[in-house]
Amino acid sequence: MFMLRRYVRMTREIPIFYSNFILVSGCELLGRFDMPSLFKEGDIMIGGIFPIFNKEIISTSAFDKEPPKVQCEGFDWRVFRWTQAVIFTIEEINNDPALLPNISLGYRILNSCDSPTNALRAALTLASGAEDVDVTSHCPPAVTAVIAEAGSTQSIAVAGIFGTFHVPVVSHFSTCACLSDRTKYPTFFRTIPSDYYLAKALAALVKHFGWQWIGAIQSDNDFGRNGILAFKEKVEKFGVCVAFVASVLRTYTRDKFLEVVEIIKQSSVKVILAFAAEGDFYPLMQEIVNQNITGIQWISCVAWITAPRPSTPEIYTAFGGTLGFVMQKKAIPKLKQFLTSINPYTDPHAPFMRDFWENMVGCTPILPGNTGTEATLKRCTGNETFMNSDHDFFDVTELRGTHNVYKAVYAIAHALHQLIFCKPVGEKPVTLCLNLSEMQHKEVLQRVNFTNHFGAEVYFDENGDPPANYEIINWQLINGKVHHVTLGNLTFAANGDYKLSIEEEKIVWRTGKTVPTSVCSNVCPVGTRKAQIQGKPICCFDCVPCAADCTPCPKEYWSNERKDKCIPRTIEFLKYQEPMGIAVTFVSLLGASVSLATMVVFVHNKETPVMKASNFELSSLLLFSLFLCFLCPLTFLGKPTVWSCMLRHTTFGVTFALCISCVLGKTIVVVTAFKATFPGNKVAGKFGHAQQRIIVCSCTLIQVVICALWLTSNPPHPHKLFTSSNNMIVLECNTGSEFAFYAVLGYIGILAIICLILAFMARKLPDNFNEAKLITFSLLIFCAVWITFIPAYISSPGKFTVAVEIFAILSSAFGLLSSIFAPKCYIIFLKPEKNTKKHIMGKTIN
Repeated sequence: MFMLRRYVRMTREIPIFYSNFILVSGCELLGRFDMPSLFKEGDIMIGGIFPIFNKEIISTSAFDKEPPKVQCEGFDWRVFRWTQAVIFTIEEINNDPALLPNISLGYRILNSCDSPTNALRAALTLASGAEDVDVTSHCPPAVTAVIAEAGSTQSIAVAGIFGTFHVPVVSHFSTCACLSDRTKYPTFFRTIPSDYYLAKALAALVKHFGWQWIGAIQSDNDFGRNGILAFKEKVEKFGVCVAFVASVLRTYTRDKFLEVVEIIKQSSVKVILAFAAEGDFYPLMQEIVNQNITGIQWISCVAWITAPRPSTPEIYTAFGGTLGFVMQKKAIPKLKQFLTSINPYTDPHAPFMRDFWENMVGCTPILPGNTGTEATLKRCTGNETFMNSDHDFFDVTELRGTHNVYKAVYAIAHALHQLIFCKPVGEKPVTLCLNLSEMQHKEVLQRVNFTNHFGAEVYFDENGDPPANYEIINWQLINGKVHHVTLGNLTFAANGDYKLSIEEEKIVWRTGKTVPTSVCSNVCPVGTRKAQIQGKPICCFDCVPCAADCTPCPKEYWSNERKDKCIPRTIEFLKYQEPMGIAVTFVSLLGASVSLATMVVFVHNKETPVMKASNFELSSLLLFSLFLCFLCPLTFLGKPTVWSCMLRHTTFGVTFALCISCVLGKTIVVVTAFKATFPGNKVAGKFGHAQQRIIVCSCTLIQVVICALWLTSNPPHPHKLFTSSNNMIVLECNTGSEFAFYAVLGYIGILAIICLILAFMARKLPDNFNEAKLITFSLLIFCAVWITFIPAYISSPGKFTVAVEIFAILSSAFGLLSSIFAPKCYIIFLKPEKNTKKHIMGKTIN
């Protein structure tokens, strides 16, 4: 064994904590607080500070003599179990040959009375040591690490003291996010998640159930104020309003608690978060029960929801159905045997034992120095036992805080093991790598990371915090007893994202089986709008009749005349059955029929001179393209779809390109025929039927390529045009690529201009049948129609945009059909005497 406390100025550092475990003695004590402690000597001492009593009895002092010994009341058996868990875990470690072999751990556990002042006294007591030593040395603490404290405010005081001496403080129940500040508390660690995560968890719960108007009650200390501040920052991002924040503290007078009760009674909130320690909140719970305030859905933080004192049927009458987050539960089976073996007669001088025995057994043990004359309870017989007790103190199947204590002790032991033996637990050989007397400021940067006997991974992040995982529990009354029923969980990922899982159907609400609602103002009915109330949160508003600034209807709806109802808008597009659609269909079919009839006439009279002079092949192809042009407007009718939108624009582009290509071919034929009248000119012989077909196909193919690129890059598609000026939704075909649309039109225009120029050049052909003049006239009509189309197309509203495009298609097609083919039909039917070769080749005599 190494009696480490006998070494002078021996300094050592725990690997996991980036801080020093200092084991030094050798200075003179200037004073000592008279504080009872649970004590057992060991080679390495671990300190503990716990609120075994939950209230300090305040005494006044005249400062003319030494203050009296601190008196406490309110024995807390749950905290006493935490102290016993420390002792149990240390004994388990001492009996483990793999962990700290040949080195024993000792402990010294003090009571803080749940008071920051008394926690500070306890910290100074542990830091000062238990015996007088060499006066030539400075005064470092006599413990290597401390497990403290349950309350965040107390932990702030304790961590401030021990941080000066670089002694690690590991808390099992202090959650204040402020303790993660490494500049202020460099040696503070904890085995319970920070309130930074708890605030996010509570905000996620509020958001999940849609609560918009809530109240908050906080402990009037660092724990409560920081917790509510973090919570407000989170929920306000979700549009939640906090109606009030009231403060409580165990040292408050009853009048202050009654003031908080009045705030609750006068508020309209139905959901209240209590971010307070159990000792601070319990007096308020009693007042709420006494005044029969029910119908409130309570949300709890970790601090009080599983505490035994408020978990009674009496408190349940007002707080039943409470929801809250707690640490994940674990079972420590061997702990029960240890707890049931506790007996005041084993160590009669052990502190806190009389209070424990009276609280658990209901009688006063007769111990040395205690005759029992001051006892208010009956005297014990000495035969009392816990072997068959069903008290919750002995229930080790759902341990939360106790398991955190268990992890804290093991974390310290693993860090000590790695420091002393320079290797993790389990690695062999196990030999001292450093002489204990020479361990001076040895830095070991590796953090502790291990999995305990129950599968829980124990490690700390850079702020000394453990991983954050919570269980959601619900207060339910089963067989006359309050049970903390687990109904879900919330887990945090490394990046801060969380996953919330709740079995909602199993929740017992304060209002019954339905999820309670909590809003400051109900949703405004139709015909009214929100009007913000000055000086109130955004969740509070009045509903006033709609005026010019009424709440707009959804896009596909429109307000009725009374402005109290949203009605569906009428979808507008050019239909077949409406008058305009009928007219378009009639004219399109008429033009197609005339084109077919003209083709029939041409086929029947193809051997006549006028047909031979008109180039029968190109004329037939031109009539076929005009037939398609007349049918093209039919694709513009009906409800636009993806396919119809692509079909209508590409069909129009290709058919008109084919049509103008045929006209171009005819024009070139006329020009070459004119040139052929000059002696020696062989152009006409080189421009035969094959060349004509090449010109028509190549010119049309270019348009096909443009349309193909259009369809593959950004094709036309259906589009809903919402207008604010009427109650219509215009369903139209968006061209997709405006550039491609105007490229199609531009290409047709280029072909038409080339034709017009060539036809103008051939205007001096014989007058009896001058087809060049006919082509020129038809192209002038064509160009005039499409030049006027562009501004009319841009300025036309709704379905009239489609009507303008249809009008342009039909007008230009009729212009070409009538200008080029009507004179020929006139000669065939009405002037057959002119249908001779002599007349066709003749010239007009002026």
